[in-house]
Amino acid sequence: MKEDNEVSNYCKFDSQLLTSFTSSLYVAGLFATFVASSVTRAFGRKPSILLGGANFLAGAALGGAASNIYMLIFDRVLLGVGVGFENQAVPLYLSEMAPSKYRGGINNRFQLSVGIGVLIASLINYGTEKVKGETPNSLIQRTNDHEKVKKMLQRVRGTDDVQAELDDLIIASEISKTIKHPFKNILQRKYRPQLVMSIAIPFFQQVTGINVIAFYAPILFRTIGLGESAALLSAIVTGAVGIATTAMSMLIVDKVGRRGLLIFGCIEMFVTQLIVGGSMGAKLGDHGGLSKGWAFVILVLICVYVAGFGLSWGPLGRPPAI
Repeated sequence: MKEDNEVSNYCKFDSQLLTSFTSSLYVAGLFATFVASSVTRAFGRKPSILLGGANFLAGAALGGAASNIYMLIFDRVLLGVGVGFENQAVPLYLSEMAPSKYRGGINNRFQLSVGIGVLIASLINYGTEKVKGETPNSLIQRTNDHEKVKKMLQRVRGTDDVQAELDDLIIASEISKTIKHPFKNILQRKYRPQLVMSIAIPFFQQVTGINVIAFYAPILFRTIGLGESAALLSAIVTGAVGIATTAMSMLIVDKVGRRGLLIFGCIEMFVTQLIVGGSMGAKLGDHGGLSKGWAFVILVLICVYVAGFGLSWGPLGRPPAI
């Protein structure tokens, strides 16, 4: 970012073009999610994952070849469609495939992969090509081939003793076929707690402020007085902190529980946000930057904030910040 002493420190994001570029991904992801749920239910988890991946590839290719802002915005729309499909299908796929005692940690690897992808866009999740076929739940819903499902369970679980789990899956599938208008049913009073939490958790996750760090970290660090190289390096540091703490939460989530990590991390984020906001409000004027000492303190506090996010929201998963 070129230095401009005419621009207020509090108006650096006042750009309709920038916000259109940023929000286009989320708007596309929102609409794609509704389509993705129907595709996943009708055709299986794997087609949704592949379709989302195809949109990511197309978006990446268009972004690399973009020659104007409109191509970049369309690129973001394609990426948003990919986000909508992947965030709908991948956590579901992982939850269905994972043994119950490892489900939290395995599902959290999705968040870990997101963090790595944000930091190193060219890195691919190398283990996915070893997983063949669909999940047992999806096969039962679409083919009703119990013997094939049983063999898949035995291969995935690493044991021949899977009959009890297979019976549970068959019963659950039969029950699900009797349910008509699932989106209408979830509005019933008895499902209200689940409905409220399924909306509230993603909503509050987005308004924690983590996207400011994900999208605008170099600009933020440049604003508080760091040089251009230092600002870019600081963004890498915060990304690395996020990956490290997400990996840590992946290892401990199934031992301490999601609720404990969520509460601890949110308190950590809340406290550091108060300190960062108060410090910048007191020390950062309308123009200019902070002293190097204060800039370093803000950087450390933001790293602590990102660590809190990795510990608390990592086990729950979050949309990729692309």
